[in-house]
Amino acid sequence: MKLDVNTVIDWMKRTNEKMQENKSYLTTLDQPIGDGDHGINMARGFQEVENKISQGTYETPADVLKDVAMTLMSKVGGASGPLFGSAFLKLSTAVKGTDTVDGELFAKALDQAAAGVKQRGKADIGEKTMIDVWVPVAEALKEEPNFSAELLEDTAKQAMENTKEMLATKGRAAYFKERSQGHIDPGSASSFYLFEALSDVIKERA
Repeated sequence: MKLDVNTVIDWMKRTNEKMQENKSYLTTLDQPIGDGDHGINMARGFQEVENKISQGTYETPADVLKDVAMTLMSKVGGASGPLFGSAFLKLSTAVKGTDTVDGELFAKALDQAAAGVKQRGKADIGEKTMIDVWVPVAEALKEEPNFSAELLEDTAKQAMENTKEMLATKGRAAYFKERSQGHIDPGSASSFYLFEALSDVIKERA
């Protein structure tokens, strides 16, 4: 896998497509255990991301990722903006100064991004948050730096589905206690779409 500027831009555009397509579904997931606005927030945020990067001129993947981070932080409401923004800011910092990001560097960057989300959200694995997708994906990629698109997508999907029976102990979902069980975490679902989008782009460029 090689991520250059155009690949990252395509990744973000594909992510935006998925957020628009699944806006209603993400909102449906958020209604029983959250504010019911996750789909709206993510769709708006990634539309703004696409608008921003479509107008920009970039030299490195880090430059694109930094603009993604800043846009999400400023345009996405609720907790999602700062959390997804932090993840992309860490990704940007980790790959700074590189024209093409290989699998090994991306795995390290993703590990730092997951750590950044943990720190920002004061959450850990198993607490029914987006961390429950980011950490397993980062760990899978560290073990297999020459990872396939299928490994990326399958790991993210399984991790998302694993949140269904978790008891939420962080964020608004924690107020629902046992009633939070039986629902996929919305942030984990949007994280899955993000990684599924990257998997799609890798397959197309193979």
